Amino acid sequence: MKRETLFLKIAVILIGVPILALCIFVLPWIAKDAAESSIKMAYILYGILTIMYVSAIPFFAALYQAIKLLSYIDKNEAFSELSVKTLNNIKKYAITISALYVVGMPLFYIVGEVDDAPGVILIGMAFIFAPMVIAVFAAVLQKILKNAIDIKNDNDLTI
Repeated sequence: MKRETLFLKIAVILIGVPILALCIFVLPWIAKDAAESSIKMAYILYGILTIMYVSAIPFFAALYQAIKLLSYIDKNEAFSELSVKTLNNIKKYAITISALYVVGMPLFYIVGEVDDAPGVILIGMAFIFAPMVIAVFAAVLQKILKNAIDIKNDNDLTI
């Protein structure tokens, strides 16, 4: 295992650990707190929590794909169709996460209106735009990698 990819794999794991802790410890605490508050707000917070739990699935799938991509780099298969497919999967997972939060945006709006906290809406928008940035970045890398593979194949046929 190469030193550079080892560092990146550790970084990917360290990205996943806080989200896993959030899903195991913090979100149930929020759900319990919501159950003790008003019934109207509890249902809205349950909706937001459901979206958060469901979005954790493509998040961890994307992290797995990132580790897979790093293992391809370790094996000197960075310029292969497998890497392009992995980047495509990461892009799809990021779009899925953004779509989930777009669907849940009305719930963030209701919470912002009830609590008179417009910052809640901005937080909801951050959950939409952060994965979209990752999706765009993955799409750009996918396109560049695909072009590099095509150029490499053309050069291999020329020689």
